Amino acid sequence: MPITPATITPATITPATTTPATTTPATATSATTTPAPATATASPAAARPGPPARPRPRVLLAGTATAVTALLLLVAVGTLLHQPLLIPPLAASMALVAGAPDLPLSQPRSVVGGQLLSALTGFAVLAVAGPGLWGAAVAGGLALGVMMCARTPHSPAAATAVIVALQSPPFWSFLGLLALASLLLVAVGLAGARAAGRTYPAYWF
Repeated sequence: MPITPATITPATITPATTTPATTTPATATSATTTPAPATATASPAAARPGPPARPRPRVLLAGTATAVTALLLLVAVGTLLHQPLLIPPLAASMALVAGAPDLPLSQPRSVVGGQLLSALTGFAVLAVAGPGLWGAAVAGGLALGVMMCARTPHSPAAATAVIVALQSPPFWSFLGLLALASLLLVAVGLAGARAAGRTYPAYWF
């Protein structure tokens, strides 16, 4: 009996398809350092203003002597001319000239100009409203505005306007005495500043 050789069918070897592993590169996450917000340093509280420094003995004595001398002269002039009304406002003027010669209120432009302009303001109100308390109040307030416009700030001069509107003094004699007294204050203040070693005035006009 013939032997039929077995037919060997070669096995079909399908090559395995190797799918390369997809390597996802690791994303290097850099640590983002968020800077801490700057701490707002609280500014130190502004120093509260205190009283002025104690003056040197020379300045203290010279200022006091200057004020006393000027006021005694004003009393003498006012008594001779029978016009004592100016002593109160000019005493305040002298306090500025002798005690605070550096302030704009103490300069000759303000002392003389402020006093004269305030007196004229008082006479203007007097001409319109007549003497009285209401007119005096208006005169004092208007005098401040006039001095500000003229750049002659001098707070004691507002009292001069009030005196004029209250007392109705004679025009020319009052203005003449006021001008003389104001110049006298400046002259005494100038001498007192020299004695105290201070500079006065800072400016004239």
